[in-house]
Amino acid sequence: MSKQIIRTGDVEGFFGRARTAALKADQGDKFENCVTLSFEDPQRMFTVLSEARRRLISEVLHEPKTITELSASLHRNRSSITKDVSLLESMGLVISQKQTNPGHGIQKIVRSVAPRIEMVATFS
Repeated sequence: MSKQIIRTGDVEGFFGRARTAALKADQGDKFENCVTLSFEDPQRMFTVLSEARRRLISEVLHEPKTITELSASLHRNRSSITKDVSLLESMGLVISQKQTNPGHGIQKIVRSVAPRIEMVATFS
């Protein structure tokens, strides 16, 4: 995927975008390689995507990192990083995979789902 869009908007806007996509599909047009995550309320978007979580996403946007590396670079405890990674992963914003760490057991590598993430909030 080339881009992830996180946006706010009302139900009409959501269904309007869905109708446009359906028409594109019916006409055989190609789709941009991107995924959109929509929030109805800007406040909810900024609650879920807090400053700490946005910094975490930014850290893994261009280079995958382990939970330990994220904890050190963001100056946060491992438990908080692990919880945030789980939430962001459930929303489709990051992915993680376990890999062996010779002599130390298993480590989790976290990476962004796309090389670019856009956040769009509309207040009306």
